[in-house]
Amino acid sequence: VQLVESGGGLVQPGGSLRLSCAASGFTFSNYGVSWYRQAPGKERELVAAIGLDDSITHYEDSVKGRFTISRDNAKHTGYLQMNSLKPEDTAVYYCGVVVRDTMYRGQGTQVTVSS
Repeated sequence: VQLVESGGGLVQPGGSLRLSCAASGFTFSNYGVSWYRQAPGKERELVAAIGLDDSITHYEDSVKGRFTISRDNAKHTGYLQMNSLKPEDTAVYYCGVVVRDTMYRGQGTQVTVSS
């Protein structure tokens, strides 16, 4: 199982970023995908999750209405569209999957929201 995140960067408050999570080594369409983040000095938190297709999604309260999780099973890729970004969204963002009772995550991508 391999997950590779990309799309992070430095953005001003109110800006947008789209994170991608490229998956390989397993049947991507058979598993839900989650996005987590961890800010310096804070515990990792679940940001959003999606089921096998776009019909089932979950969002952490602070990102509802601003972030959208999606997936493209044909491309084996998950996405996190982040709009109206705030400084408190600054963190390393990871995607994760649970395959055969084992949690896998990628190396993460840094998102920094600052003016």
